[in-house]
Amino acid sequence: MSRVVASLALCSLAGILFCLLASLRVVEDLSPQGCRMSWMSPSYILQSNFNSSWTPLARRYSLYLYREVGWESNEIHKGIPVLFIPGNAGSSRQVRSIASSAARQYFYQPYTPSSELVSRGIEPLDVFAVEFNEDLSAFHGPTLEAQTQYTSDAIRYILSLYPKNTQIIIMGHSMGGIVATSLLPSEDISAIITMSTPHTLPPARFDQRIDAIYKRNQHILASDQTPILSLCGGATDMMVPSESCILPLPNTDTANPFRRTIFSSALEGAWTGVGHREMVWCHQVRWRIARAALELSSATSLAEKASMLDVWLRDGHILPQPASTISQVIEGIEESLSPRQLLTLKVPRGPRRYLLPVTASHPRFVLFVSQGSIPPVSPQNPNSLEVSVRLCSKVQGIPDCHSLIPITHKLIPNPVPGHSFPVPDEGTDESEGVVLFEAEISPSSEGLWVAVDINKADGDGWVVGGFISNESVVNTISIFGLILGKVAVKLSEFQTLRTTVKFPNLIENALIVYRVTPVQGSSSSDTLLHPLLAHTSHPSETHYFPLAPLPPRRILLHTHSAAPYIHTHTISGLEIVIYSSDVSGSLRGFELGIDWMGTFGRWSSRYLTTLPCWVIGVVSLIVFEAWSVGDHGAAIPTVYQSLRGFGRRTYPKLLIASFLASILPLPADYYLGNSGVLVLAPIAPVLLTIATGLVSISWVLLNVIMWPVGKVGRLFSRGQRQEVTSARRSALISMCILSVLIFLFIPWQVAYLSCWMIHLYTCASVSPMDDIDEPIPLLTQNEDEDENDNESEDEGDAVQQRRSRLGQLRVTRDNNNYNSHTLLFMTWLLPLAAPVLVVWVRTLVTAGLTTPFDGDHFFVNVVPFLVMVDFASWNSSSPMYQKSSLEKYLSIGWAFLLVAGVAFFIGPRWAYHVFDVARIVVGVLVVIRIGPRYWGR
Repeated sequence: MSRVVASLALCSLAGILFCLLASLRVVEDLSPQGCRMSWMSPSYILQSNFNSSWTPLARRYSLYLYREVGWESNEIHKGIPVLFIPGNAGSSRQVRSIASSAARQYFYQPYTPSSELVSRGIEPLDVFAVEFNEDLSAFHGPTLEAQTQYTSDAIRYILSLYPKNTQIIIMGHSMGGIVATSLLPSEDISAIITMSTPHTLPPARFDQRIDAIYKRNQHILASDQTPILSLCGGATDMMVPSESCILPLPNTDTANPFRRTIFSSALEGAWTGVGHREMVWCHQVRWRIARAALELSSATSLAEKASMLDVWLRDGHILPQPASTISQVIEGIEESLSPRQLLTLKVPRGPRRYLLPVTASHPRFVLFVSQGSIPPVSPQNPNSLEVSVRLCSKVQGIPDCHSLIPITHKLIPNPVPGHSFPVPDEGTDESEGVVLFEAEISPSSEGLWVAVDINKADGDGWVVGGFISNESVVNTISIFGLILGKVAVKLSEFQTLRTTVKFPNLIENALIVYRVTPVQGSSSSDTLLHPLLAHTSHPSETHYFPLAPLPPRRILLHTHSAAPYIHTHTISGLEIVIYSSDVSGSLRGFELGIDWMGTFGRWSSRYLTTLPCWVIGVVSLIVFEAWSVGDHGAAIPTVYQSLRGFGRRTYPKLLIASFLASILPLPADYYLGNSGVLVLAPIAPVLLTIATGLVSISWVLLNVIMWPVGKVGRLFSRGQRQEVTSARRSALISMCILSVLIFLFIPWQVAYLSCWMIHLYTCASVSPMDDIDEPIPLLTQNEDEDENDNESEDEGDAVQQRRSRLGQLRVTRDNNNYNSHTLLFMTWLLPLAAPVLVVWVRTLVTAGLTTPFDGDHFFVNVVPFLVMVDFASWNSSSPMYQKSSLEKYLSIGWAFLLVAGVAFFIGPRWAYHVFDVARIVVGVLVVIRIGPRYWGR
């Protein structure tokens, strides 16, 4: 192996190892998880009456009813049915956490419903779950369609147990959310709640039929009126990129359906990243899902359903409806403050009213309330502290007050200084959360006050509020400036309550992670709300980071707003907000830079599908170069020689071309999906280097595999096979039988794997003396003339035999090198066919031959490979790929450039197109160059 090939292989291994380590640190550093464990006493009752009379898939799947042992009876409550749909390799038992919480919230003690819920017309839930036997639905469209059909039949069966016009609530985890959406339109479905569901981009893009399902679902999401809410785990979810979890944002038109996306990092009371599997049992999430489902039982209209979902699954981006309690009149003590005086109540007692005069220079009012409420927003278990905010004026000396409409009204965390946030394996107690109230006031005349009414208070909690200006700290550093180093931001103009810092020249993208390092000053132990950084990069995504002294971990800013292969625009400008009640100036500023470990971790998780497609592109170029040599009459190089030539000549040019292609404003579906963002262009050379090195590594591994196979093959070989008509006839019969098997029983991917194994054996069985790296010298014309003049007739026959032998060795050597290049090409097509193959084996074990594999029995997909592999197995005396007369102007070898182009530009988004084009190219190759000789012409 040459130095170039070895260097690329080592660089590839180093790059893969580095990206792997970076991705493993994502959960720990980028978005750590703080979830309390959920406990339950589960019981799963099989619905045996849901049999083949209801659905033809009854032998393959099953339906269960969940019951919390010791809390509710096994009988159906006849309340509101709920159906849980598991995802890829999921289980019906994943429903237990949510179903247990629903039961224990409805029954305040065993078998006794909560009087408060009953009085509001809320009914108990009957939580059903479908069991798909851990089918791998993410890789196979027909499996996804079978699950959709079974679930649809299950809904019919469940609703037959309830009064007419009863609607069912659907919950879907991961790919179960895709199944849930596929059930629409349906008048039987009340609402859909999905968890960690990739709504806009399939996690595995190897099957065209999954893309067809996604296209249909996109139409459903845009038109169907059924309320749908999507919960996303953020960067902690390492199985599904959370940018694909975001539902399409509705327009401002009120006729548009309810579509809401909530990130768990923004979910009020949770404020933590949540892993893919943890989404169904994380207590801070599961109890809210259960409560939302309970509240939906009393909703009758679409507006009421949307309101219930917004109340119990809030992230603060949607303003709540004002509560009636804020309109009551305060008859307690009234106190006026100076224009710049900060309202600070460490021991609030009421009733009491505080008046703060409005000034034109400070038009934004900010108020924090801890452990209490500004109705209707409050922690889970607030104390008696209740605050309302009004805007007042005096008309002829008489106060005239009305409710002040906020622009921000939500619950934010209040982390404990010096402790991890969120606390590992525990999270944050949302009862310690702080209600944030922000309002913009445009004084049209003098004499306006903001009245803060303490309606109820007994000394618990605290209240801090006041006016601030709308000025922001602006830093014009560019993204290229951050590549060279950090930037220091001084907060000399630090405002108490709220400070906004803007970086207009930076970009928000899922592939870039920023690091914030606080610069601390003197701190005060009596600070009520220590500096808290809020990073909102998307209407549904907010992350909170404590800036208290000595933070226990790095502060990494990331987003899912723009990402590869997602139809969104990269957001220009980074903006962060710092909330604090600290007047001592404990935060002097911070440093901002790029966190390279987090950034590379994001690259690796976004280009897992892209990498094998690019490897196929590199292999196609290597095969094209080898065929070009053969088409010009020269000896076909070995694979090692091709790799060495590619590394020395083509690879440097391809590096430059890949970089230039990255800055083209291509649509998000193509190439790297970066739409020409210049700062992301270096990803292409890095990916190309790893892909090229993987080709070299794969060929070394193939040789390691072929060595023992070849030893065994040559041991039992009885000599070279002859090209006889009977062999071709036997091959034809074998292929006909195999085609029938594919059409009736096995998917064509199994046949392709068989083709690869046969070709591997063919290449491994080559005798060592035939595997010659250097060209075989042939006799020159002068040597022929000297021999004819000076040698006898017998000696001339010997020369002729030597010439014939050398010519035959060259043909054999060229055929072996052709076959080796073909083996490398077929090897890297395997990852595109393997997922369906794994699905077939997995479902064959659990369901037998009842598994539908519609579309995978199209035997034409594999026939070209069957013919090519069979021809290579017995052809040795004639040139393997001799140019046809049909290639007078254009060689078939140029078709490999088409495969490379599709692999580089289209394959990363639609990987199945790469195999389709490769199959067509091999088919044309078989027809033009192999077919006439294969059938004996």
